[in-house]
Amino acid sequence: MGGEPVAVSAVLPEALGKSEERALILGWYVQTFQSVGSAPNLHNYRIELNTDIALDQRRYNAPTASQVTAIWMEGNDPQKCFNRSVIVYGKADRPRYIRAYHGCYDPLAYPLFFPGGEIGWQRKMLYEGPNPVDCLDNYDDNDDDNRDEEDGGSESNKHWVVDIYIKIESMRLDWYSKPENQALIRADLQGIIDTIAAGEARASEVGLRIVLPRTFPGGDRDVQARFLDAKVLVTRFGKPDYFVTMTCNPYWEEITRQLFPGQTPQDRPELVARVYRTKLRDIQDFLIKKSHLGEVASYAHVTEFQKRGLPHEHFLLIMAPNSKLSSPDDYDKVISAEIPDPNKYPVLHALVIKHMLHGPCGALNKNCPCMIDGQCRFRYPRQFCSATQQGKDSYPIYRRREDGRRVVIRGAVLDNRWVVPYNPTLLMRYNYHINVEVCSSIKAVKYLYKYVYKGHDRASFSVDPQDQNGAVINEIRQYRDARFITPPEAVYRIFSFPLYAVSPSVLQLQLHLPNMQLVSYKATDNLNDVANREKSKRSMLTEYFKMNLVDSTARKLLYKEFPEHFR
Repeated sequence: MGGEPVAVSAVLPEALGKSEERALILGWYVQTFQSVGSAPNLHNYRIELNTDIALDQRRYNAPTASQVTAIWMEGNDPQKCFNRSVIVYGKADRPRYIRAYHGCYDPLAYPLFFPGGEIGWQRKMLYEGPNPVDCLDNYDDNDDDNRDEEDGGSESNKHWVVDIYIKIESMRLDWYSKPENQALIRADLQGIIDTIAAGEARASEVGLRIVLPRTFPGGDRDVQARFLDAKVLVTRFGKPDYFVTMTCNPYWEEITRQLFPGQTPQDRPELVARVYRTKLRDIQDFLIKKSHLGEVASYAHVTEFQKRGLPHEHFLLIMAPNSKLSSPDDYDKVISAEIPDPNKYPVLHALVIKHMLHGPCGALNKNCPCMIDGQCRFRYPRQFCSATQQGKDSYPIYRRREDGRRVVIRGAVLDNRWVVPYNPTLLMRYNYHINVEVCSSIKAVKYLYKYVYKGHDRASFSVDPQDQNGAVINEIRQYRDARFITPPEAVYRIFSFPLYAVSPSVLQLQLHLPNMQLVSYKATDNLNDVANREKSKRSMLTEYFKMNLVDSTARKLLYKEFPEHFR
């Protein structure tokens, strides 16, 4: 092959039928695939993960599960970034690159999944109408179930899922990175005035750095905005009362009964994602609408994927005044941190043993992932306590009586000091690890919200030779750097399942000096027209002041209270 790869169908004779065309495409792919050689000296390199505890362990924590994973890395040299492609080594002096946006990328990268040489997604693929098919839309409805059945749940299937999601996200980020798209929406009135004063009326000449806007889900601006929105709930409704963490159970009956012979839950990330999403909707309904813990005034929850290989959820619940816990005695009615009596509660006892015991760690297992400098970072084992007490920090000291109950877990004898606090009803209903904590102090607010909205997982790593001893701010590059993606997250995002929720919704109010409000306009607009447009002269703040002049009720409200009473 010479030059840039082209779509094979573009060079086929028009007289060929469908079957002949497919056979010719397949033959071309087979010949090309057979010409693929090996890049020299790859066996002399290794990827080494950096698990230094000095890094932010909320995002750079070490993997705890064996799984297919992609680490998104572009390299440190801006002129020589790593581009995803199929490299074809032919008879020429240099390799040829099949980029991810070429139609022949999918059948060449995964020939077993495209035995007929079917062309995959490409940038100019069209709907029945004139609009091109979005990369996500193309793979969202793909026959992943049929692929699982044909592939038997092999590692190739999980590799395909991760690779395809990176392809989807790459195409979206590439759209944002193009200069013409960076200039589509401008939002700085002072920039307009300055540009006009300089004698320039073209909107495309207003300079900005390369930004990843908050409209991109999961970007730093998006996560920061969600963090601030959630903190607004505290100013309106008070501190959170409950912090609930739930983790997917891969051995739910809804998952195991759908597995094919020889499969494990880890082989079916799309099945795990769908069942988890169903369970999540049910527990949200149980906590919020059915008021299991009491009437909820406000809540926020986030789905995240750490390197343990399964999705899990963080809920922050702010209760209505009549449902708040007022004393340690109230805590015991909702939360338990003890091993149940196996004779009175055999099912609950089995579930606590299965899901709610920490470790063992410390002196019983010094290699446990929670160990830092010889100490458990979750402070297990806790101390025995005859009654629940108000703690000095953000959480209470739960009742852990010395009642003589002992269980053997992974060869270690554990007692009530190792129990993770739980709600018995939730544990019985959902059969998975579900940690329920009372937020007893206002000091917990900042930590909890920052923990929940910390952003996607990253990996710190280096690529080293085997014999080695050991002017633009680009927000898009910062987002991609060291991105760590596992199959469950890839599938969850391909299915477009929501990752965040907050209730009630939060409206961002504009604050600005006179004639310095935010204005939206297109790169093709004339700035004089934009500056003189009536709409450009109005904002939320200016309309608030206007209403104060004519309405006595409005004058009694603060700016932040105004949207609750006026449109």
